[in-house]
Amino acid sequence: MWERHRADFPVTKSLIYLNHAAVSPISRAAATAMRWLATDAEEFGSFHYDKWMACYDGLRVEAAKMLNSEPGEIAIVKNTSEGIATIAMGLDWKPGDRIVAFHDEFPANQYPWIRLAAKGVEITWLRPEAPLEEIDRAAKGARLLAISFVQFLSGYRCDVEAIGEICARHGVFFFVDAIQGLGAFPLDVRKARIHAAAADGHKWLTGPEGCGILYIHRDVQDSVDPVEFGWTNAAAHADYASRDMTLRADAGRYEPGTLNTIGCFGLEASFKFLNEVGVANIAPVVLSLADQVARGAVAKGYELLSDRTPSTGSGIVSMRKADIDPRMIWRDLKAKGIITAPRAGWLRVSPHFYISPAEIEAFLEALP
Repeated sequence: MWERHRADFPVTKSLIYLNHAAVSPISRAAATAMRWLATDAEEFGSFHYDKWMACYDGLRVEAAKMLNSEPGEIAIVKNTSEGIATIAMGLDWKPGDRIVAFHDEFPANQYPWIRLAAKGVEITWLRPEAPLEEIDRAAKGARLLAISFVQFLSGYRCDVEAIGEICARHGVFFFVDAIQGLGAFPLDVRKARIHAAAADGHKWLTGPEGCGILYIHRDVQDSVDPVEFGWTNAAAHADYASRDMTLRADAGRYEPGTLNTIGCFGLEASFKFLNEVGVANIAPVVLSLADQVARGAVAKGYELLSDRTPSTGSGIVSMRKADIDPRMIWRDLKAKGIITAPRAGWLRVSPHFYISPAEIEAFLEALP
């Protein structure tokens, strides 16, 4: 697959890029779309505003296609954090409500839930790798469960369908932070019975920073109030004389004002490109490359943060070697044009589907 899509990522001309869990290079499709918008705005202002509006709709359509949802269930947000905060702050919490959350999450999927303690909300903390039986026990009587599709450091990929079944059985609101998996692994919100999910575009979706999506199932939209309220939350927002604050009938109710138009052009193109390639085709390639990284690192005496299996592995591999500072390895690799990331005492490596096995071998050869 990498041979067919090598030209879609010009970064390959100068770097071995193994850092998609941080900030991905944008695809050629995304860059082309954003350049068009920049040139259009420069030369015509808002003369082609109808095309801008069509882009917003197109982004919702392409995101819904990837998630197996509906366009009306997609809100355009600034980032994953805004999506998570919308859920955390938008639900009508009562003292004694309980959340099931997980250790070792990225702060964006912990801080909003922790702050709910001020409203008397309690949290049951579990390990991301907790057995389903333990998750089942914790979910009984809970109001919401929040977990990452893929953990940002260990790379552990949870069984969203099994957890979704648990949440459905116990009547628990199921939220998924999807940023570390969406675009690399299939995520079917219907099969997994997910109520809400959020993801920014700048990781595995190979899109721009500062533009993301929030999926909210149509059946729960009336129970999640908009956190921010601006002119475009309202159904009559196109009528500037109207002061009717009735909410839009779809997930657009969570969009409080002017959108990041250039980002939307890039993210729509990213979703469309990946949908055409097929995430189901991308996933085994990402797994194979990350497995190659893991095997080679172990062969060179590195310790892995977590075990990998076909069902729980992802595109993320975190490693370390005794007596060698991961930051030193990261700097030395960067000087050689190999891009990774130091994270919490580990070297994190995250290849995407257009990376070649030969590049992985070059990375492994460069490891001390």
